[in-house]
Amino acid sequence: MKTKLILIISLLVGLQSFGQQDPQYTQYMYNTINVNPAYAGSRGVTSIFGLYRTQWVGLDGAPETATVSVHAPVGKNVGLGVSVINDRLGPMDNSTLAIDFSYTLKTSENWKLALGIKGKANLLNVNYNKLHIRLPDDYMFQNNIQNEFSPNIGAGAYLYSESSYIGLSVPSFIETENYEHNELAVVKERLHFYLIGGHVFNLSYDWQFKPATMIKSVSGSPLQVDVSANFLYNQKFTIGTAYRWDASFSALLGFQITKGLFAGYSYDMETTKLQDYNSGSHEVFLRFDLFRKSTKITNPRFF
Repeated sequence: MKTKLILIISLLVGLQSFGQQDPQYTQYMYNTINVNPAYAGSRGVTSIFGLYRTQWVGLDGAPETATVSVHAPVGKNVGLGVSVINDRLGPMDNSTLAIDFSYTLKTSENWKLALGIKGKANLLNVNYNKLHIRLPDDYMFQNNIQNEFSPNIGAGAYLYSESSYIGLSVPSFIETENYEHNELAVVKERLHFYLIGGHVFNLSYDWQFKPATMIKSVSGSPLQVDVSANFLYNQKFTIGTAYRWDASFSALLGFQITKGLFAGYSYDMETTKLQDYNSGSHEVFLRFDLFRKSTKITNPRFF
């Protein structure tokens, strides 16, 4: 059964796919730049973020994602960012370089609206030799996909204050079809729509509470709804839980090591039938903020 599962997952790369292809994150509340370019520069400091996710541990060929991003404010209203993402699934290796630009407008005394655009360069590799093919002469698996390049562009809006945020974005507008002289083997990238939001409640002098949500809509795939609840104690320790509708429960931990360095970890436990064939998913990240001497932020931002 284990072999059949990974074969089914791998075949999704070769057949025309209508499901979601963007990498999946549990700690999306800290990784906003990858789904919404308008987030670039919103933290008010130069922010360096690195994340590694291994999904469905114990299942051969299961997804693995690594991402590194840097973004910062440039001038009074402009934010710039750059991200590198590598996503692996079975025989597929997908790498993306993204450049983000945002422009921020002050809409009131407490609120700002940022509008952003994202430019992407994507390289797709598919090595069919990693599959256990029963019919080696099958024409569909004769030509590996090697460094198949495709550009893309996305956009987003991000409305935020010191305690709340809401964002809407489409990271990729172009529905790209990748293939190598083989009309039967097509990987089609569908539009992904993201709606994110969160609010910070001050419960006491030492405790803060932040519920957050991310809703992802993809043509041909069920609506994905993530909800999370994080508690921050003494501006140092974060503990929380998350739920992905009809998919998984998660535990989240975080620690503010220094004023500028924050580390986080999450563990996902599957609630689908896949729970019998893997030991869950792990995600770790580091975020390093470079504060300028003139920065007025006295405490680390919760988002």
